[in-house]
Amino acid sequence: AGGGFTVSSLLYYLGDGFFAAVAAVGFAAISRPTLRIALVAGLLAALGHICRTLLLHATVMGISSASLCAAACIGLISIPCANRWHTPAEMFVFPALLPGMFAYKAILAILQFLGASGVQRQDLLVSIVFNGLTAFFIMSGLAIGALLPLLLLHRDAPLPRAWRRLLRRG
Repeated sequence: AGGGFTVSSLLYYLGDGFFAAVAAVGFAAISRPTLRIALVAGLLAALGHICRTLLLHATVMGISSASLCAAACIGLISIPCANRWHTPAEMFVFPALLPGMFAYKAILAILQFLGASGVQRQDLLVSIVFNGLTAFFIMSGLAIGALLPLLLLHRDAPLPRAWRRLLRRG
């Protein structure tokens, strides 16, 4: 009894992470990174997606909040990766932040809406608004979560530079 971690749930999360990694590596290929950079971006995508899925299943957190937290984790991990491989952190962060099915469902509903009529248009309009707003909040959470660690902790960011200036004067 109890809601412990089982082999099937472990396989579920690993499979979820694997498919996120495949998508991220494919998306990273657009900017022509080295194989190592693309694989690290895929690994970060897998970790971020597993983190988001765990937050969705283990807490009362919604998808937008879970996406923000997962993106913050990816952003934090990308900084040491960027230093280690002398690559901008964005090369690791952005391929991992794909908006997901809500954006695709909204676009599909828009295309179907153009050819529909009557009651079907009302149902499609509800789908457009729901999926579009959900995608917007997910993407906002992804952007904020990924950029905050970079803005606050990256060595070239304004805040660390200000701290270094203060410490030199102090």
